[in-house]
Amino acid sequence: MRSAADHAAAAGALPQWTTAAIEEAFRRFKAARPEPKGELEHINPFTLLVAVVLFAVADTPEKMAALGEQRVQELIKTIGLYRTKAKNLVALSKKIVQEHGGQVPRTRDTLEALPGVGRKTANVVLNVAFGQATIAVDTHIFRVGNRTGMATGKTPLEVETKLDRVVPAEYKRHAHHWLILHGRYVCVARRPLCERCLIADLCKWPAKTVVHHRSAER
Repeated sequence: MRSAADHAAAAGALPQWTTAAIEEAFRRFKAARPEPKGELEHINPFTLLVAVVLFAVADTPEKMAALGEQRVQELIKTIGLYRTKAKNLVALSKKIVQEHGGQVPRTRDTLEALPGVGRKTANVVLNVAFGQATIAVDTHIFRVGNRTGMATGKTPLEVETKLDRVVPAEYKRHAHHWLILHGRYVCVARRPLCERCLIADLCKWPAKTVVHHRSAER
C-alpha cells in the first residue's frame, strides 16, 4: 500500500493543496517550533559551506588553502571520495580568498561557481548563514513535498520551485528547516510516523495511517 501510494505521489497524481491548507500547515510548524535550527555544525559561513570536521585547524579559507591538498586529504580520509573533496576544498578556498576577499559570497550564482558547490549547498548557506528565504531540497524535503502532495516534482529543482511558489512569504525564511526536520523525524522514508504528524489531516498521501482532525480541510 505504501509503495503504491508513493508511486502515485511521485507521479504527481495526488490532489493539490489549497492556499489555505498550506498556510495552516506552516502555522502549525511555527507554533510547534518557532525558531527551528539546522543540525549542521558550523562556527561561521565558511565552515558551514565546507561542512567537514576541520574547524580546529582550518576555520577560514586562508587556513584551508594553506593546508594544501595533501594535508586536507589526510585529515578527511575517512570520508567517501576524500581525494576529490580535498581538491575541491582547497580550490574553493583559494577562489574565495582571491576573488571574494576571503568572504563567503552571498549570491547563489557566485556560490555555485565555487568548486564542488551545487545548488543545494548554496541554498543552505544563503538560508542558514545569511538569513535568505531559500529552500534547499535534500532527500527529506523531496520526500515530504512529494508524499504529502504539497510540492510534487520529479527533481529537487522542481520541488524547490513549487515550494518557492506556494510557501507563504512570512514562513519562507524557516520553511527549509521545518520541512527537513519533519522529514527526518516524522515523515521518514520506511514508515512515516503519521500518528505524530502535525499535518496529517492536511496530507494527501493515500497510505497515511491516521488523521488528526485539527481543523476542517481547506
